[in-house]
Amino acid sequence: MTTFKRIAVLMGGRSAEREVSLSSGRGVMQALEEEGFDAIEVDPADDLQSQLRAARPDAVFNALHGRFGEDGTVQGILEWMRLPYTHSGVLASALAMHKERTKDIYRAAGLPVVKSIVCDRKDAGAQHLMEPPYVVKPVNEGSSVGIFIVRAGDNRPPAALLSEDWSISSEMMVEEFVPGRELTVSVLGDKPLCVTEITTDLAFYDYEAKYAAGGSQHILPAQVPDAVARDAMEMSVIAHKALGCRGVSRTDFRYDDTGAKPRLILLETNTQPGMTPTSLVPEQAAYLGMSYAKLCRWMVEDASCDR
Repeated sequence: MTTFKRIAVLMGGRSAEREVSLSSGRGVMQALEEEGFDAIEVDPADDLQSQLRAARPDAVFNALHGRFGEDGTVQGILEWMRLPYTHSGVLASALAMHKERTKDIYRAAGLPVVKSIVCDRKDAGAQHLMEPPYVVKPVNEGSSVGIFIVRAGDNRPPAALLSEDWSISSEMMVEEFVPGRELTVSVLGDKPLCVTEITTDLAFYDYEAKYAAGGSQHILPAQVPDAVARDAMEMSVIAHKALGCRGVSRTDFRYDDTGAKPRLILLETNTQPGMTPTSLVPEQAAYLGMSYAKLCRWMVEDASCDR
């Protein structure tokens, strides 16, 4: 295994998830320093290549989130520069960032998904494109940015979809709403860690619920039937491999136990899960005895090109 010493931590960036990325990056910086690495903060600007040449790292820890950070663009730059980096490569990152392309891969792998439509946000805001309840979300954003739930009985879609102040992607997914419980499974290498159930007192598991202190509660292991937990962990590994993920990923599910026949539905796979104090991957790793610092070390030691 190649020994890396000087690690550039990419954090911040220009996406809607900048603040989350900064929080992840600060935690990673501290952990790597505790593990004896020489960690250098790099907040990508317009000339990331020049920044990286100046930093002269042995490897890159990619703690960016959202567009331009986990959609294959930065990964392409790192491949071009032949700098070993963490997490997934160009293709897996691009596929997983686009929710409809992710579903295409899921379907081909025999994984359960619900019906969805991809459209412009103004079309989604003008009229119901499917019978409520349904979910409207940007097709290529993360951290529940820009998500709306349209409930049964709502007369119109959210007016915000028609706003001239809209500042994120205009390509939206309209997707059947799945009732039930929110589950997630992290995969480390090719190994699933455990199943966490996420609950919140807010309207749903949105950006605030994910990152605000007390915004959500994590129950691990999730209190679900053993067969459901096994299925979720198995499906998370299938999704990880089908998308071509490397390093760490996290797959989110809805477990619909509201009807006579319970079902697990895959929502999406995150190729660069959060590493903030409230994040799920470090929590699952800690549950299995791996500290935050050791998790960061594992990710650095797993770094490579041609991912």
